[in-house]
Amino acid sequence: MNQKKLLVERIDNHIILTLNRAEKRNALDDELVSDLEDFFSQPVEDCQCIIIQGSGEHFSAGLDLFELMEKRSSDPIVSMRRSKQWHRVFDLIQYGEVPVISVLKGGVIGGGFELAAATHIRVSEASTYFQLPEGQRGIFVGGGGSVRIPRIIGAGRVMELMLTGRKIPVEESANLGLSHYVVENGQGLDKALALAGIVSQNAPTSNYAIIHGISRIGEMSSADGLFAETMVTSMTRNAGKSDKRIKDFFQQRKAQTN
Repeated sequence: MNQKKLLVERIDNHIILTLNRAEKRNALDDELVSDLEDFFSQPVEDCQCIIIQGSGEHFSAGLDLFELMEKRSSDPIVSMRRSKQWHRVFDLIQYGEVPVISVLKGGVIGGGFELAAATHIRVSEASTYFQLPEGQRGIFVGGGGSVRIPRIIGAGRVMELMLTGRKIPVEESANLGLSHYVVENGQGLDKALALAGIVSQNAPTSNYAIIHGISRIGEMSSADGLFAETMVTSMTRNAGKSDKRIKDFFQQRKAQTN
């Protein structure tokens, strides 16, 4: 019996997704990418946060190069079709209904790097390193890496990483904004669950507005961004029971000062 390549587990109102190809360093083959697409295409009832992790010692080594060679084709449309699927899946992650936290360890390489870049909060264990070795493989990023990663660390640094293939150690990744949190090995999931608990206390409409609004508004002109902000602010306040939350906040402050 073939093992499932994507494991799904629920803990309270959180979902934990585990890339389950440890023997392949969780390389992303067509089946695993399709499994991710199937999951993120269907909203999960009563889910406030999703956590993605890898089994074994690595988060993901990226594109499964063995499958790429087996399915190689001289038709560029075949390659474009795969790339468009990756774009579709990672867009579903970045612009879904709930925040997504990635737990990173070991190699976060190529397509695995692109997957991590699509998540909203990244927790890195001490063993984590990031790498874009596409230049050495004679290929190019195809999962949105040329769009998302430069917006995190800058285009010049992405070019340097792809040209040299060097690894970014976890300490440097934190300075660059790739890792939002750095923890000891084995503590990544616990930290992610703690963060998920904090995130889940927010109004769902606020979380939705944050994961959709911030990145989109950042790509607009100042005038368009300010207009979009006013619209999102108005809709969020009306739907998020903000009056009660603000009232509760002031009551807590008052109780603390008494």
